[in-house]
Amino acid sequence: MPGSSQEWVSAWVGLVCRRPGLVVALSILSAIGLLWFAAATLSINTSTTDMLSEDLPFRQNNVAVDKAFPQRDDTLILVIEGPDSLASEAAALRLAEALRNKPERFEDVFAPEVEPFFRRNGLLFLSQDALEDQADRLAAAAPLLAALQEDPSLRGLQGLLQDAFTGDAFTGDGASAADLGFLLDRLAAVAEALPAERGARLSWPTLLQEAEETISERRRFLIVKPRVDFASLAPMAEAVVAVEAAAEALGLDEAAGYRLRMTGQALMLQDELYSVRSGIGLVGLLSAVLVACVLFVGLRSWRLVLPILVTLIAGLCWTAGFAAFAVGQLNLISVAFAVLFIGLSVDFGIHFALRFREVLGSFAAGPASAREAAQQALAMTGRLIGRPLLLCGLSSAIAFFAFLPTAYRGLSELGLIAGGGMFIALFANLTLLPALLALLPGRPSVLKPGPVAALGVWIHRTAGLRARWLLGLGGLLALASLLVLPQASFDDDPLNLRDPNSPSVATLLDLLSDARLQPYEAEVLADDLDAAVALAKRLEALPEVAAAVTLADFVPQEQDGKLAVIDEMVLFLSPVLLPAAPKTPLTSAERRQALEALQNTLTAAPAHLAAPAGRLLAALRALDMSSDTAAPENLERAWLAGFPAQLDRLGVALEAAPVALADLPANLTARYLAPPYLAGDGRALIEVQPRDDLRDAAARARFVDAVQAVVPTVSGPPVTIVAAGRAVIDAFFKASLIALVAIALLLLAVLRSPRDCLMVLVPLMLAAAMTVAAGVLLDLPFNFANVIVLPLLLGLGVDSGIHTVMRARELRRDSPGASGKPEANSTPRAILLSALTTLASFGSLGLSNHPGTASMGMLLTLAIVITLFCILLLLPALLAATERR
Repeated sequence: MPGSSQEWVSAWVGLVCRRPGLVVALSILSAIGLLWFAAATLSINTSTTDMLSEDLPFRQNNVAVDKAFPQRDDTLILVIEGPDSLASEAAALRLAEALRNKPERFEDVFAPEVEPFFRRNGLLFLSQDALEDQADRLAAAAPLLAALQEDPSLRGLQGLLQDAFTGDAFTGDGASAADLGFLLDRLAAVAEALPAERGARLSWPTLLQEAEETISERRRFLIVKPRVDFASLAPMAEAVVAVEAAAEALGLDEAAGYRLRMTGQALMLQDELYSVRSGIGLVGLLSAVLVACVLFVGLRSWRLVLPILVTLIAGLCWTAGFAAFAVGQLNLISVAFAVLFIGLSVDFGIHFALRFREVLGSFAAGPASAREAAQQALAMTGRLIGRPLLLCGLSSAIAFFAFLPTAYRGLSELGLIAGGGMFIALFANLTLLPALLALLPGRPSVLKPGPVAALGVWIHRTAGLRARWLLGLGGLLALASLLVLPQASFDDDPLNLRDPNSPSVATLLDLLSDARLQPYEAEVLADDLDAAVALAKRLEALPEVAAAVTLADFVPQEQDGKLAVIDEMVLFLSPVLLPAAPKTPLTSAERRQALEALQNTLTAAPAHLAAPAGRLLAALRALDMSSDTAAPENLERAWLAGFPAQLDRLGVALEAAPVALADLPANLTARYLAPPYLAGDGRALIEVQPRDDLRDAAARARFVDAVQAVVPTVSGPPVTIVAAGRAVIDAFFKASLIALVAIALLLLAVLRSPRDCLMVLVPLMLAAAMTVAAGVLLDLPFNFANVIVLPLLLGLGVDSGIHTVMRARELRRDSPGASGKPEANSTPRAILLSALTTLASFGSLGLSNHPGTASMGMLLTLAIVITLFCILLLLPALLAATERR
């Protein structure tokens, strides 16, 4: 940078100070206008995949799948859990129908397990052995089902048990003692749950299986594609409200024994934004208070603090307007431009304000008035600090602009906004800040030292006196950091950045053990179904692959043998499934009589059934039948309401017929075979399911690499996660190299000294290495959220190094307005104060409940502390050691 730049900055500051009121008014008006423009036009895209370049191969593969099968993209997964599987099925069917009646809100509703095709042919998907076991259990339960089919009431149940106890029924292959004991225990459990649990009911599938249904067996899924607007901060909000309203209208609430939950990529992203914003108000308030307190303690003058804060706010408004012009749409990474701007703009403001007061202090004994002294001091400050500020702004901008050519669009857009913001911050602190200081000049006096100044002086002296010791410590830390660096890792799973307590994330974490939900399955497009089947066989041969599913897999295997078993089941279940004559519901008096008869029957239970019969008898006596007139009716409903649905399920399942590919339902076919008019000539989809748990990063990488070796065009969540992580790592290596080379060349051109250039860069590189090593030791891996630590560290480190080195050179020249006394040197104080304000601003992020935000705050705090150590101690020690030589 030519030497005339100092005079140019001085002249500019002097010009600004001649009309400070006009400058301030124009600055504030323009800030308000740009803020309004940004609020009106700047939107936020919450899609994580859009943060990566569309030219990346995996993104092109994802786009191809999304175009061929649009109903599979940005879906909402509804999880319905009822008292038993029958209730869940009925609820899922009703809810699916209700949502299909809202085409303006939902494009597609897919109910894979409760579709008529699967209800009718479900038995064909069992193995031969499992189907035969099912047939044996139904044969044993046939007498029970037949008895209740004639009279599905408390009276019929009482008669059934009485006949069973006296031996007049269930003979031959009928229910065994164990079967009756299980039935009595289940009846007792439901009676014990009433009336506290209004939704308690007897699970008839449990009775037929002779085992309790697991939560997974009582769970049904709906896959819904809502109409989504990603320009909104809550793109799924209207769809969620519509689902909740439909469920409420259908009575699917917890009081009735139902539980409805929702998850899905888009919904998790929305909940993530809610999680971030829920605590950001408190964190933001705490951050603002802490920054203001640090400024007041460090500067000890509201005449300095107020102009810095006003300049910061105005510059932030200008930068928001620039972002609206430059990109128009923010992403989850580029929204952090405000954080970066605050940290670096405050740095510029603190250095200018403290240098101004240092220079103004030299006028304390002069005859000039306060305004004249302030104008002279501001002009001189511009000459002394302008060159370092220009160099800092340019080097910081280079650090951010280095991300522009990378494939990580989220970070490249952040680099564009933050890089442009550096020039805005520079302009604001050389224009608006001097104007405000000119309006609030104060009397010429030496700035009171205070605790921050005292700490800065002590650090400055310690670095000079203990230079060799500090350099030895720096060398040891550098060696230790280099040894730890290979262990650094990047956590590429976005699920780890989300709040585990948010509803959608908690739902997904709970469902990871359910084999029916595969959040980490890969997707492959084949030319047609035949090619898909052949390719699926190759993929299933991989040790990393558990299954490769195509449309052909929905055609049951070994149908002849299974249909023969089903025909046998029809023979012995036909009497049960024949339509019975309508029964007149019991009156209240008849229900009471039936319960009294049931209690008498239980007292006469055989010895081998005494225990379960006694439990049921105790449960019935505990019910207050006298005061609660509805108790008998509620008990009958809880025991027998599911019985007709069970018979209906059996009847539908026994209608199974041979299934060919053409018999598959259209909505299922459309999810695996693309229509020719959408995607060429009927391309087919393959779902590749992993064998290992892909929450593990190493297993995830092995799975993706193995599948890509067979099919390079594979796509899907695991491919996106792995490829995105590798793209980010590659972007950082390239950007860091570009930034370091460009900044080194800039420093050489301006400082004209290889030694001074190394003085700036060596502490910075050590700080970066120590930050990465400390992250390894503290188990703070890099992720998509906290990667902004590196550009921030680069910007802060370069700026602080430039100020320190250039001030040392200035003191050697004994420039006008600069004192060689450590007490009067404002640079160490400004660096320390700038770091403390950055700590106060960013450190509070570590208190967030959101894992990604918290990791960002913790790693930022760590990086700033390490940078402080390198700049305030190691860099002065380097300068002292080289001066002695």
